[in-house]
Amino acid sequence: MTKTVLKKAVDSIFEQIRKIDENKNEYWSAREFAKALEYVDYRNFIHVINRAKEACLNSGIPLTNHFVDINEMVLLGSGAERQVDSIKLSRYACYLIVQNADPSKEVIALGQTYFAVQTRLLEIKNMQEYNALNSEDEKRLFLRNELKRHNSQLADAAHNAGVIDVIDYAIFQNFGYKGLYGGLDAKAIHNKKQLKKSQNILDHMGSTELAANLFRATQTEEKLRRENIQGKQKANQTHYEVGRKVRKTIEDIGGSMPENLPAAESIKKLEQKENKKVIQSRKQ
Repeated sequence: MTKTVLKKAVDSIFEQIRKIDENKNEYWSAREFAKALEYVDYRNFIHVINRAKEACLNSGIPLTNHFVDINEMVLLGSGAERQVDSIKLSRYACYLIVQNADPSKEVIALGQTYFAVQTRLLEIKNMQEYNALNSEDEKRLFLRNELKRHNSQLADAAHNAGVIDVIDYAIFQNFGYKGLYGGLDAKAIHNKKQLKKSQNILDHMGSTELAANLFRATQTEEKLRRENIQGKQKANQTHYEVGRKVRKTIEDIGGSMPENLPAAESIKKLEQKENKKVIQSRKQ
């Protein structure tokens, strides 16, 4: 079975075992999730869940929001049913679990990509502040500010990994762009979008392209820290791989490749307009 076929099969499994409760909230049964991740002994899977719970607590998020103890019926070989303990897992809980599961299994690696992408998209979708925005300009400003904040955190994570010098960080960033933009580095993206050398690529992205780059930045930062990646080459490769996975996700859902999206008006002009509005409102 090729990796592409396996990925589609795994994605399908995760969706097939997704459930909806009486309040129309999605969840996954821990026992079914264990089987999907190829854990034969549920007791071994409990250890993974406990690590995921610890990660949840360390993030300051209440466990009850994502891990709920339940009882469910399982079918025995004799045809009879028996009640067993299980856990109702949210999408975020599943994300934490695959991050703490056995990385040697290919299904785990694919699950990490699947739940990382889906969780981040859901986070953006559920942002009340973002959902309240009506225009493309407002969404661009919001996502650009988010990207500025996360790029700062990414720079810190890269520095901890050994990317110290300015030129090394530029190379590191280019690896991320190459993964996301099908091999194009910053210079090639400038040429593709007919931008001047002095123009910042990020300032000329629409909301869709900004969201893709925001996900690239957040997931690279998290992976660098979680796996304690050390060395410039490994950091560069990590950034490239994350960018490539984000690109693959865009391809899978039938989206436009980022290099094919048109360059937008400079966001600096939008920021100036927004600042004028703030000044005028204060005068009133």
